[in-house]
Amino acid sequence: MEKRISAINRKTRETDIQMEFNLDGTGTSQIETGIGFFNHMLDSFVRHGFFDMKLTAKGDLYVDAHHTVEDTGIVLGQAIRNSLGDKKGIRRYGSCMLPMDESLVCCAIDLSGRPYLSYDLRFDNDKVGYIDTELIKEFFYAVSYSAGMNLHIKMLSGENNHHIAEAAFKAFAKALDMASDFDRRINDVLSTKGTISL
Repeated sequence: MEKRISAINRKTRETDIQMEFNLDGTGTSQIETGIGFFNHMLDSFVRHGFFDMKLTAKGDLYVDAHHTVEDTGIVLGQAIRNSLGDKKGIRRYGSCMLPMDESLVCCAIDLSGRPYLSYDLRFDNDKVGYIDTELIKEFFYAVSYSAGMNLHIKMLSGENNHHIAEAAFKAFAKALDMASDFDRRINDVLSTKGTISL
């Protein structure tokens, strides 16, 4: 089996991002975005999905965190899409209902090649740590469209904003791990069209 590893470099006037991403990793990460809570969320994603990630993101944080978070989502989506290759033999669909204390978040993924985000997380504070909670949606939107995945994230219960966000990132990790895994019964791609690429 070929290694499903991707390296992405993206530089604009707003951000400079380098990422190495391994779909078939062990859950190890080296992550630095300049935003502590975002680092924590990405580390949780890597660990619970059993991916590997090296990430350095330098952004215009003197403006705010928006460009860094959104562009990291774009780069992660590109890395996921590239790592999946032709998608032959993968399960394509994945889902997880993940509890974290009082919070319960459901995530479902279709690696269809058709981007779509359905998002329902509700926060009662504008910030968690030093990140605007509204940027969590921007991150998942960027990932879903850049990767070409149908991504649903639904909050079923929750009060603590940290727990809600972390449950979402972990549920996303588990669903992606499932969707990108191989099924020996699938010889080509799981589609009547014969393709699940853009």
